Amino acid sequence: MGSLKNLELELSLALSLVVGLLIGSIAGILAGLFGIGGGIVIVPMLIAFLKFAPSKAVGTSLAAMLLPVGIMAVWKYSKAGDVDFKVASALAIGIFFMAYIGAHLGLTIGNTWVSRGFGVLLLLVGIKFILA
Repeated sequence: MGSLKNLELELSLALSLVVGLLIGSIAGILAGLFGIGGGIVIVPMLIAFLKFAPSKAVGTSLAAMLLPVGIMAVWKYSKAGDVDFKVASALAIGIFFMAYIGAHLGLTIGNTWVSRGFGVLLLLVGIKFILA
């Protein structure tokens, strides 16, 4: 009976990894196309398809961003002259220091308010782009 349980766990892990790869692939295409990924694509998909709690989805998405996920897209945009590395550096510094505060806030206010806040943010951004 123990080996059946182990097999189920291994299959569950394998399925999670395949779903993660698919989510990452979609996020990669959208990141290269629109400059988006983690919060707008990966977090909602982890919640929807892998049933992650919002805080786990955010933490997992951030862990994925630690890897050099954008190097190929940056290289392509850079060759076209469409990267301002000075501004990108300033953005990175801001993100580096303020992400800790955002993580603390997100873990403090809880999953319900993080989800609601994220929904409002997406709605406002969507309206802005639709009306632009």
